[in-house]
Formats: sequence, C-alpha cells, structure tokens
Amino acid sequence: MKRFIGCALCVLLPAALLGGDSGYKVKYDGGSVSTAKVGSEFKLYIDADQVRFVQGKQEIVTIPAAAITEISYGQDVHRRVGTAVAVGVFTLGVGALTALSKSKKHFIGLTWANGDQKGGLAIQCDKNDYRGVLAGFEGITGKKAINSEAMSVKN
Repeated sequence: MKRFIGCALCVLLPAALLGGDSGYKVKYDGGSVSTAKVGSEFKLYIDADQVRFVQGKQEIVTIPAAAITEISYGQDVHRRVGTAVAVGVFTLGVGALTALSKSKKHFIGLTWANGDQKGGLAIQCDKNDYRGVLAGFEGITGKKAINSEAMSVKN
C-alpha cells in the first residue's frame, strides 16, 4: 500500500505542477480599460508577443508587446497603525512593535499606443510577483521600467 501511494504521488505531483496556471494574480488600480472596475482581480499572462488580462474566462484586454510605450514602477509604503491599535488593545507591547512595522504595495503602470487606440493602466502586484512581472514586461518590449520614486521632485 505504501508503494502504491508513493508511486501515485510521483506521477500525480509533477502532472499537477505542469498543469498549473502560468499567470500572475494582479489587482486593477485604474486606467483606460472601460470594462474593468478599480479593485478587480485579474490574471496577467505575458506571452511572447502580447500581454493579456483575463478575469474568470473573459479576456478583458490584450496589448501587443510592440504597442507598449512605457513601463513604470512605484511603491506605496505606509505604517500599520490600524493593526497596531487593534493589537494594542490586548497587548500594549506587541501593539507598539506593530506600529513600527511598514507595509508596501507594488504598482506597475503600462501605457500603449496601437494605431489610434491609446491607453494606460496601473496594476497592483503581489510582493513575490512584481519582479517577475517587471522582468516579463521588459523582456517582451525591450524597454526599461521607469522608477516613479526616482523621478519625483524633492523640495
């Protein structure tokens, strides 16, 4: 029985990994895609010659790689004050330590011009995925991502 289970796992586990989804889970943060609502979750697929955003089984937008004119990246960093207050109600020391921690959100922007059709969008990526998404965009377009923090003017 142990051999059977071992053999079954050896066959099923690689098959499950190969059948996995190769897309990235992203959240739409705004832009010129009229069929999408802000805060909607999509699957992002980076193909060799295009970028596709899919929600469920419906393809929301397809952008040819040659049409992408700019890739930008930015972060939103904020302190976890709400969490610290909630934890501080029960344990003061842990609540104070939580207030010192920071949370980051990673945003990637795309602009494109495909003939008369021009547009742009911003997506929020997971902290484990944003580097892969940026590398994928840079790889298929040949353009380097612009860091929005490096462009900001400091007074």
